[in-house]
Amino acid sequence: MRFIFQLVAVVAVAAIGGQAATAAQGNPWLSLIVGLVVAVAAAFVYGWVVRRTEKRKVTELDRSKAGTQLVRGTAIGLAMCAAVIVNIWFLGDFHVDGYGSVSGALGLLGFMAAAATTEELMFRGILFRWVEKLTGTWLALILTGVLFGASHLFNTDATLWGATAIAIEAGFMLAACYAATRSLWVTIGLHFGWNFALGGIVSASVSGNGDSKGLLETTLSGSDIVTGGTFGPEGSLYTVTAGVILTIVFLWLAARRGNVVPLRRSRREAPVAA
Repeated sequence: MRFIFQLVAVVAVAAIGGQAATAAQGNPWLSLIVGLVVAVAAAFVYGWVVRRTEKRKVTELDRSKAGTQLVRGTAIGLAMCAAVIVNIWFLGDFHVDGYGSVSGALGLLGFMAAAATTEELMFRGILFRWVEKLTGTWLALILTGVLFGASHLFNTDATLWGATAIAIEAGFMLAACYAATRSLWVTIGLHFGWNFALGGIVSASVSGNGDSKGLLETTLSGSDIVTGGTFGPEGSLYTVTAGVILTIVFLWLAARRGNVVPLRRSRREAPVAA
């Protein structure tokens, strides 16, 4: 029941936020404000419902560490996107055609903040954390990662390959990041940094949701295996490779820090952030 209460609470905030974001479309400043309010509200509701249902301090969302951990995660997400785009550019398949839209980027900033926060609270904060208690870290990573990828099949330009790529490069990687850090702020920042860099800066399609209007006017051309095609760079083998590398690094850190929960211990309380 605790799991259900937590999931319903966060999903309710995400659903209400989604309706508000739809109403704010076309007004970048309102989209920015709505997105930031939804992100803050989702974090508040998560903290409240976990404290009420589990009777513990919510260390994975420690407000005293929010700033530094969000910055750290965002920096990783920005660097990951930069590495992928530079590799695509090196092959001649990425072109900067001019300046884009500052107002569009501001609107996307709010949208991406809300999306990253609500998705991380649902998939890593609730689903991964509870499944890990039952199955251990490895199986929880695989199960929730596949579910995360499958959730993107409903996007406008979704493909089976795109959803598979999302599962590998994001679902597995973000779960590994949480296992290594036991901090939702880091995973939220990483998720946001990647999404905003992709949509808000280089104006590429994010997870098959159509082209974005960000800071730069850009063009992707060439093989779908390099550019990701209509799904966007998240369908590129470069992104999958980057995600796999980060997953390995995070799992190595998790093992080194003693944060990997084996199956034989999985019914005990999983490690949380110090």
